[in-house]
Amino acid sequence: MIKRALISVSDKTGIVDLAKELVKQGVEIISTGGTAKALEEAGIKVIGISDITGYPECLDGRVKTLHPNIHGGLLAIRDKAEHMNKLSELGIETIDMVVVNLYPFRKTIEKEGVELPEAIENIDIGGPSMLRAAAKNYKYVTVVVDPKDYSKVLSEISNNGDTTEATRFEFAAKVFSHTASYDALIGNYLWSKAGLPKYPETVTMTFEKVQDLRYGENPHQGAAYYREMKKVRGSIAEAVQLHGKELSFNNINDANAALETLKEFDEPAVVALKHANPCGVGIGSTIYEAYMKAYEGDPVSIFGGIIALNREVDERTASEIGKIFVEIVIAPSYSEEAMKVLTGRKNIRIMKLEGISRRPEADIDVKKVGGGLLIQDADWADFDMDDINYVTDRKPTEKEMQDMLFAWKVVKHVKSNAIVVAKDGMTLGIGPGQTNRIWSANMSLERSGEKAKGAVIASDAFFPFGDVVESAAKAGITAIIQPGGSLRDQESIDGCNKHGIAMIFTGVRHFKH
Repeated sequence: MIKRALISVSDKTGIVDLAKELVKQGVEIISTGGTAKALEEAGIKVIGISDITGYPECLDGRVKTLHPNIHGGLLAIRDKAEHMNKLSELGIETIDMVVVNLYPFRKTIEKEGVELPEAIENIDIGGPSMLRAAAKNYKYVTVVVDPKDYSKVLSEISNNGDTTEATRFEFAAKVFSHTASYDALIGNYLWSKAGLPKYPETVTMTFEKVQDLRYGENPHQGAAYYREMKKVRGSIAEAVQLHGKELSFNNINDANAALETLKEFDEPAVVALKHANPCGVGIGSTIYEAYMKAYEGDPVSIFGGIIALNREVDERTASEIGKIFVEIVIAPSYSEEAMKVLTGRKNIRIMKLEGISRRPEADIDVKKVGGGLLIQDADWADFDMDDINYVTDRKPTEKEMQDMLFAWKVVKHVKSNAIVVAKDGMTLGIGPGQTNRIWSANMSLERSGEKAKGAVIASDAFFPFGDVVESAAKAGITAIIQPGGSLRDQESIDGCNKHGIAMIFTGVRHFKH
């Protein structure tokens, strides 16, 4: 039976109603600080924590529940005579329920301009201690950390006078997951402030569920979508869905890949993406021009894909998008007319995301492998224009250089081995994910067709042989940008000189697996 409950919450959602119902069931309420005040103002009789401990709250509230009269009452094993006799000897009464949620550390560090001392003051000490004590003793103590569980607690108490052991065990599991997440958030924040190595000996990450998904990459795979505990401006996790059915696993993954490519550009730009690879990318003086270039870059593959734009979608652009089937359109904003056009299309998902052009700071890339994780810095590296190595007899023209820099921004987001053919601020052919570079080159050149004449090629890694240069020359390519660094670089350089192709080495590789 639940006779005494200790309530101390930062998030007071639903707490007055819970306490009122507990009192109706004959439960005594022990409380602290602001929670006690809120309950008393609602007309609920409360036993102050100091009345239990025999000590006043002190040190600006830092010490109030850290006392044997509290933790003894929580941790005593009720059917162990030795424990119960000791409580009697010490004058300690049992506590049968703990309702606690913690100081808002996360909200504190998300505030603009928050300083370290304020963050430190919002690290809860007593709350996690009570939660862990009660959860450890779940056989006898009900511990509630989530306001969503209040109704379940009241239902069981109303029907049985107590919660079931199965429920108490479920709540205990929730508690340890919650406190682990809370501590991980604090640890990661302090680690970043302490200037310690970026990759510690042990790493703990914490994410919160956004939603369960219908399935993963395929219907037989279960899946869920989680987001970081801290907000990352410009990330897919911050996007707001304005229209359309629920996002799928592949929708989210592809939208993220489209956004990562789009963030390479400051000018109006559009990325069309399919199966985690860009299929058409365009830049222009207007978002309409950029979209038409992205579409014309591959009007076949864009069907059923993702379209990401870094400017407001106007009616003219929306009308063009509406001519084909796409899964998602994601942009910083939409005109009223554009929304009318897009919402009239069947099965389209419309998403809004501010801050698309902003690259995340200190971002990391994580890949799960069997039995472990691979963690690396996100690939936002740019080469220094002063470090470009002009390796051929002919230097690129200003126009060729512009096209090469555009293609270079795209190729880093294409699965390796990757080749991109581009001209006039648009991709003409993209060759992703082949096991040798010549296959990727031939794929992209074939896709470009006659448009390859006068175009440029970007490669994510060096040419191991001169075969790519030969294929490029036959297609009419006039300039190539690649990292360089092969033992056989000279073979490619000689081939370019033979065909009058300008080639530059960046010294930066962009493998993407």
